[in-house]
Amino acid sequence: MTSIRVLRPIRHLARLCLALGLAAFLVGSVYGAEPARVYVLPTSGIVDQIMAGYIRDGIARAQREGMSAVVIQLDTPGGSLESTHEIVKTLLDAPLPVIVWVGPPGSRAASAGTFITMAGHVAVMAPSTRIGAATPISGEGQDIEGALGEKVMQDTLALLRGISEQRGRNVEWAVTTVEEARSYTETEALEAGGVDGTAATVAEAIQFANGRSVVVQGQPVTLALADAQSEPLPMNPLQAFLHLLSDPNIAFILFTIGFYGLIFELQNPNFVTGILGGISIILAFIGFGSLPLNVGGLLLIALAIVLFILELSVISHGLLTIAGIVCFALGAAALYTEPGTPTAPDISVAVEVILTMTVLTALFMGLIVFAAMRNRRLVATPGTVGATLSGELFGEVRRPLNPIGSVYASGEEWSARTADERSLNRGTPVRILRQEGLTLVVEPDDPPGSPA
Repeated sequence: MTSIRVLRPIRHLARLCLALGLAAFLVGSVYGAEPARVYVLPTSGIVDQIMAGYIRDGIARAQREGMSAVVIQLDTPGGSLESTHEIVKTLLDAPLPVIVWVGPPGSRAASAGTFITMAGHVAVMAPSTRIGAATPISGEGQDIEGALGEKVMQDTLALLRGISEQRGRNVEWAVTTVEEARSYTETEALEAGGVDGTAATVAEAIQFANGRSVVVQGQPVTLALADAQSEPLPMNPLQAFLHLLSDPNIAFILFTIGFYGLIFELQNPNFVTGILGGISIILAFIGFGSLPLNVGGLLLIALAIVLFILELSVISHGLLTIAGIVCFALGAAALYTEPGTPTAPDISVAVEVILTMTVLTALFMGLIVFAAMRNRRLVATPGTVGATLSGELFGEVRRPLNPIGSVYASGEEWSARTADERSLNRGTPVRILRQEGLTLVVEPDDPPGSPA
């Protein structure tokens, strides 16, 4: 009996210690728990394959590193239909909650951006932002007629209805962005049930999502994002560079710099400018691949390049350069078409960029024309290169002299005639006797001892 009485207090003491230890453990786990972590993916510009891969890889990395959610900070005019489908599939099948925030203020989720925003588990817009304008139209900006138009329209509506139903958004509102090409402010979209809320910053968007219940891969999940820490996850340098090429202004500038290099290479062969020019043009066409390129505008710029090159060998007193500059400006203004799909962006080269590059092109070609005219004056000036005109400057007939044609001399093609009115065939070597205005007077270059 005595031993039982002694053991009883010991048992009570042991139970008390166990309860205190358990309570201490629970309190420590609550107060010592790390706050939730969220990756923020800054996503702006044209929707292309680079953006699709970036979002896919960012969500996969967030899952591997145990992030609580991902925020896509969206600002886009639209882009590739194929890339849009890839992004939508990634978001609908994301293994963790995805918050799409259209921001910062002044941003837009146009065309493809509408699909991406609505595919997020939580859709939030910043003040002074807009969404919508997803009607499919042709490359000329007209409604797509006939069976093709009906097919494109129905496919687009089906995609939007599917996204809206899966995310519990207003289907009728989504349909108006396609059928009526409607664009909405953040307030209008919120009132219509197209988005879930508004937030001025990323932090506000995360706190708005805190406590909301969403469905992730078929399972209900409650977002626990109180005091969540956000970490930016930008594109890596290679992704950022390739994505930059899809900027309509950057692609145009690269194309312009490219033909500068090629023209300079033709004027002063050195390989360096030619190689750099070729690389710039290749990079420009990589960007053009993600943009609604207008072939007519590109052909106008190509015609300008041809006229500039002709200026190097044809005496036009700058007329070819002036015509080339006009073609260049017109081609730049018409370089991109109206969107041809529901997700394509409505873009153009900025007026400031067109004016700047046109002025620079005019100055560049002006220097080339000045140098060419200076060389021509030197050829005709006695005492300088003109000293070679007394039988020491030679050329070759390009257009038969009957008796007037053209010869190639001193790196350029000149109008020419024979001194004795005789006819000379193409390829005949000639000696330049003198210059009369813009016409060279020549005679056949008969080697010593040859028959007359």
